[in-house]
Amino acid sequence: MVGPANGIRTRQAFSVVNGGQDLPMAGGPGPGSSAGSECGSIEFTREDVEALLNEKMKTKNKFNLKEKCDQMMDYIKRLRLCIKWFQELEGNYLLEQEKLKDLLEMAEKKCTNMEMLMKAKEEELNSIIVELRANYASLQERFTLAESDKLAAMESLASVKEAKVAAERSQASLSEELRISQRENSNANQKISSLNDMYKRLQEYNTSLQQYNSKLQSELATTMKPLSVSQDEAVKQKETLAKEVGCLRGDLQQVREDRDCQLLQVQALTAEVSKYKERSGKSLAEVDCLTSRSNELEAMCLSQTAQIRTLQSQLAIAEKKLEMSDLSALETRTGYEDKENLFKNYKAELKGNIRVFCRVRPLLPEDDVSIFILRFALCIQRSHSMFLFSSVQKHSFTFDKVFMPDASQEEVFVEISQLVQSALDGYKVCIFAYGQTGSGKTYTMMGRPGSPDQKGLIPRSLEQIFQTKQSLQQQGWKYDMQVSMLEIYNETIRDLLSANRSCADVSRTENGKQYTIKHDANGNTVVSDLTIVDVRSSREVSYLLDRAAQSRSVGKTQMNEQSSRSHFVFTLRISGYNESTEQQVQGVLNLIDLAGSERLSRSGATGDRLKETQDVIFALAKKEDHVPFRNSKLTYLLQPCLGGDSKTLMVVNVSPDPPSVGESLCSLRFAARVNACEIGIPRRQTNTVRSLDSRLSFG
Repeated sequence: MVGPANGIRTRQAFSVVNGGQDLPMAGGPGPGSSAGSECGSIEFTREDVEALLNEKMKTKNKFNLKEKCDQMMDYIKRLRLCIKWFQELEGNYLLEQEKLKDLLEMAEKKCTNMEMLMKAKEEELNSIIVELRANYASLQERFTLAESDKLAAMESLASVKEAKVAAERSQASLSEELRISQRENSNANQKISSLNDMYKRLQEYNTSLQQYNSKLQSELATTMKPLSVSQDEAVKQKETLAKEVGCLRGDLQQVREDRDCQLLQVQALTAEVSKYKERSGKSLAEVDCLTSRSNELEAMCLSQTAQIRTLQSQLAIAEKKLEMSDLSALETRTGYEDKENLFKNYKAELKGNIRVFCRVRPLLPEDDVSIFILRFALCIQRSHSMFLFSSVQKHSFTFDKVFMPDASQEEVFVEISQLVQSALDGYKVCIFAYGQTGSGKTYTMMGRPGSPDQKGLIPRSLEQIFQTKQSLQQQGWKYDMQVSMLEIYNETIRDLLSANRSCADVSRTENGKQYTIKHDANGNTVVSDLTIVDVRSSREVSYLLDRAAQSRSVGKTQMNEQSSRSHFVFTLRISGYNESTEQQVQGVLNLIDLAGSERLSRSGATGDRLKETQDVIFALAKKEDHVPFRNSKLTYLLQPCLGGDSKTLMVVNVSPDPPSVGESLCSLRFAARVNACEIGIPRRQTNTVRSLDSRLSFG
């Protein structure tokens, strides 16, 4: 290749050849434009340029001007191509030179900055060294003083030891007698203290039971007063109606007997009339009298028949009133209980608290049943509390609902069915299970596969939603539903419905997908690249649940051989539209099975998996200005549920196994903190314009 200097000299020579005029640009008019368009694909070497400059024109005929002119035009054209190529090469070199200058300036700036930083660090280190030397001198002086004090103390210690040896010799004989008496005294004191502790414990337990019994009786009396009044009124009304029915039945029986007597008389008279007609010995006056009497009797019979019909209609009406009074009494009683539950839920919603249910799993065959540490006291309507005894302490907790170990899956779902219904009404709903490994979280949320009676909250919630969807179609509602399922394993989001994923894939990206959590201005949460499936029936969702269960991350711990070590998040987004009212609702149902909350010494699992969640709950309970939602993927994903306008329910699962008393106590204390958190009043998402978004919102 030809260097820049050679290119400049050659360009000057060619400019002289062309008459000292500037050549046109490649895109300009004239012959130079075709040359400029061709120079981009032609490169010249030093030999080519020298051959072009030294080239001599050869013609067959010296006097053929046309041939000379053509050769000259071709030569000029090649010269212009070469000149254009050198100009472009020079421009490239100039650009590269400017870039190198910029890089050099940046490097010099960085170098000066580094030198300033090094000088500052050097000055700082020098000041630290001076300070350390001063500290060393002061410490050296202290050390010398301490040494002198030590020598004086050693001398005094020697004299003290001599006196001590003499005292110990005299004390030896007394110490033996004292030890014997102390042993006897300690044994007696231990027996007395154990008896006192047992007596105090029994007294406290007896007083607590008495207080709780009086509380239950007072609450039962207050709740039974309105019911007793309504029941007394219903009983009185029933008695009056029964008396009226009895009287009507007696009148009806009397009328029937009179009718039968009159019919017998009519039959007898008609027989006599026939006899008189056969004999034809009677007078016409007697016949007319008997005929008129027969007509009167027939008219009386017809009137009595009408009276019987009216009495029968009155009897039917009275029986209907009696049935209605029984139904009204039953509805009054059930309505009172329903209103009380609705009032309690409405009060919790206005207060903005997270509702908490506690469920105690039954004892398993492998559990230690020698000591049953959990004792429960559950009021039927208002008070929902439990007691936990650990060593000599008693801990009491109160939640929105406490389920005994013998509670079925149906009983648990009945309590949350209204909350699930709120998702169809346009609310954001979040239900999550919390507790140590082996306490029954997954059983509560998913149930036992293959057993319809033991289905969990997720399958039952989906069945209720799709049944309600069918019933609301008659009112003009149409619903579109979308499902997504993910798990958070070691701070990594994994898509459980992805078609190309595998269980062994635990990387942050799957097939080039990056799962990023984002919140919009309306409080909706979007996870990018997450698989979203449209569903139309509960059977489709059951298939997706089975598919997701095969992809979950499970691992063996010391507390459960098939313990789930990840957070499972099931999300159902509901978009409803009413064609008659042009109203649109958008609800979200989040059902979450959290990982085990136990400590490392219990399960042997690595990582403090729920520490960030506990930090968020503690910050909400204290009403701090900053809540650390971004400390973990789980809390950032659940930010609208824990700190927004959604309806949130926590189901804390505890184990009755005696060795698990520490973990159970931690779970119950954390649940009490959650129940005290105020997250805001739930807000229904409705509008009149239908706009369905293909993304998924976690609420």
